[in-house]
Amino acid sequence: MIDFSTDLGKRALRLLREETVIWLTTVAPDGTPQPRPVWFTWDGSSILLYSQPKAHKISHLEKCPRVAVHFNTDKDGSEVVVLTGEGRVDREAPPADRDREYVAKYRQGMADLEMTPESFAADYSTPITVMPTRLRGL
Repeated sequence: MIDFSTDLGKRALRLLREETVIWLTTVAPDGTPQPRPVWFTWDGSSILLYSQPKAHKISHLEKCPRVAVHFNTDKDGSEVVVLTGEGRVDREAPPADRDREYVAKYRQGMADLEMTPESFAADYSTPITVMPTRLRGL
């Protein structure tokens, strides 16, 4: 269980609520970490993101659900926040276009990609939930 009452925990919560990009790291079959930036929402206990169904991260999670997520640091590299836990394809999560919080957060980003919430949901049709269990940082 993560203690969000510590200074680091409070910083992590602020980033989870305010940041628009988080780096998801999965593990390839050969053991190589595979980081990639993703859009996400935080519901207070888990991170939800959406993926294209044939993305490598899907097969990585099926073989090894252990993941790390981290944020970009400040310009000096001193604000490091890393959460580790397990990720899984979440068939019970709503499609991206029906996730009000996700659409509110990323509507402009979708438009910048020349996508609507509906076309985004069709392309990024695989929801992934990450359950963080540990927190570390500077």
